[in-house]
Amino acid sequence: MASDTLERTINKILDQTQERISSELDGALAESGKTLDGARAGLEAEYDKIISDGRKEADKIQKQIVGSSDLEARNRQLLLVEEAVDRAFGEALGRISDMDRDDSYAELVESLMREATDTLGSTEVVVYTSEKDRDVVGSVLNGFSGSQLADDTIECLGGVRIVSTDGTMTFDNTLDARISRLKPLIRKQIAAKFGVVN
Repeated sequence: MASDTLERTINKILDQTQERISSELDGALAESGKTLDGARAGLEAEYDKIISDGRKEADKIQKQIVGSSDLEARNRQLLLVEEAVDRAFGEALGRISDMDRDDSYAELVESLMREATDTLGSTEVVVYTSEKDRDVVGSVLNGFSGSQLADDTIECLGGVRIVSTDGTMTFDNTLDARISRLKPLIRKQIAAKFGVVN
């Protein structure tokens, strides 16, 4: 009988222990499920953030590539415009250099002299010009009292460079200087005409 009682007691203890362990395992399993569900939501949020950040980075890289390509195309356009302007100016300079020094050219020189003396505010000037224009400029100077032709000549396509007699003021109204002043404006107009912003 004692052995039956002992066996029942052991079975009872085993059943209670099994129930307690089973209950603890069920609790741990439920807790693990909750933790896993909580972690899953966090992981999904992290996954969405990684995907979103990746898309933003891809968009940024795409914009950089497109921007770089646009800049490169614009630079090529500007270079082509610059080359075309240089060619046109080269041809124009060749024509100007070969131009006859006739009456219409004398009128141009007179106009350049008038503009130069008006800019300096005096006709009391020394006038420099090219060897080729020396005679034309000399004849034009008769209309500008106080102006004198310099003994030295300068290298230029034509036109005049004047210096006040006291040497304090100079105005370069040679064809070279005028072309140099106009070239950026002409380049800008051509670039604008072809849709290339400078």
